[in-house]
Amino acid sequence: MAPRILRAGNSDYVLKSDALDYMRAQKLPRAQLEGLAANKKRSFASERSWKAVLGALNFTDERHIRIATEGALLGSVLEHGLNPELVIVSDDAGQFDVLRHALCWVHAERIVNKLVGFNQKQRQAVQEIRTWIWDLYADLKTYKQAPSDQKKAELEAPFDEIFGTKSCFVSLNLTLQRIRQNKSELLLVLERPDIPLHNNLSERDIREYVKKRKISGSTRSALGRRCRDTFTSLKKTCRKLGISFWEYLKDRVSGKNTIPPLTDLMRQRARNPPRPLVENVA
Repeated sequence: MAPRILRAGNSDYVLKSDALDYMRAQKLPRAQLEGLAANKKRSFASERSWKAVLGALNFTDERHIRIATEGALLGSVLEHGLNPELVIVSDDAGQFDVLRHALCWVHAERIVNKLVGFNQKQRQAVQEIRTWIWDLYADLKTYKQAPSDQKKAELEAPFDEIFGTKSCFVSLNLTLQRIRQNKSELLLVLERPDIPLHNNLSERDIREYVKKRKISGSTRSALGRRCRDTFTSLKKTCRKLGISFWEYLKDRVSGKNTIPPLTDLMRQRARNPPRPLVENVA
């Protein structure tokens, strides 16, 4: 669950209005939603106390328990100061649709790119749409550098034109219609030019996990999964900090501990970020 990751060590569950709004958006049954809303207690210190509340309200369906828990976790992170305007850019996976949600343009275009036309006209229609999408993408990148109300209005029109196109290819038309329904999430960048247009950095971070899963057929136990995730995370953190992962492992196994804790190095990096190789002196 994305909210669980964002809790940063806190263990409580909170029933705020945002939590209830999330449950409502995820279509939690009305009777259970009203039961939680009527509960006088708003904060639960542990998972055990939270599960006791769900049990008292006759939560038995795993999906309903998950929705309610996700909502309470969201309430927790907001209670502890997480900015509700935080934007999460995703590939449209439902578990990331929390807080302010934006969609990755690369994943959106990929749906069009996967279409295979049955004749030359259909293939040409797909290629033309892809060209228009990347032209709009380039304009959005330019907008991010110098946003203005005028440019914002100018960029909404081509979006409607592209994804409202009726071509000779039915599958393409249905795909464009589906993407158009996500207009607000794809064009959130017009309101928040500080956010990226894609989630490629996150994709690169999990690519190694995916490769290992494909080669090994995944892990056989929860302990194996935790072991894999821990060592992969350590290796990636070392790489980003400019530390040899092999030397780090030898240092820890030997008990010398000459390399500072990675958390300390991360805080130091945050206080003194490395200077770019090429400075913009313009």
